[in-house]
Amino acid sequence: MPTSPPTRALARARLIALLVPFVALAGAYGSQYLGGLYPCEMCWWQRYAHMTALAVAVLSFAAPTRRELVALAGAAIAVSAAIGFYHAGVEYKWWEGHTACTSTVHFTAGQDALAAIMAAPNVRCDEAQWTLLGVSLAGFNFLFSGLGAAAVFALLARRA
Repeated sequence: MPTSPPTRALARARLIALLVPFVALAGAYGSQYLGGLYPCEMCWWQRYAHMTALAVAVLSFAAPTRRELVALAGAAIAVSAAIGFYHAGVEYKWWEGHTACTSTVHFTAGQDALAAIMAAPNVRCDEAQWTLLGVSLAGFNFLFSGLGAAAVFALLARRA
């Protein structure tokens, strides 16, 4: 049985499911490696959800008429939004987080390990490293990912 081409709504949902995690991860890694903002533990959780969404969205192009993989990518984007909301709430002191602060330690063989540990940045999950108009990066992830996931699901809800 020949497969029919994907509907326009499904194709758009697939594209959004691909672009949202790609842009979010590009921004996260850009802020880390170009802006010097080290991720905390909850930042990594948000990245893991976007990495999953990106991988599933790429896989969805192998079966262009199937909605399930696009929906799964949308769900992973929604998970990142939910984690972003939780993380922003911890940063704004709306509630207490349950994670420990993290540190990024890099040292090579022969280097003094204690000196490397003492020089490493300590990244707190409950303090926003950067804000714009009072919104932290976790808050922006919540907004961007939440809107992206909503768009994916709205487009998937349309029928041909």
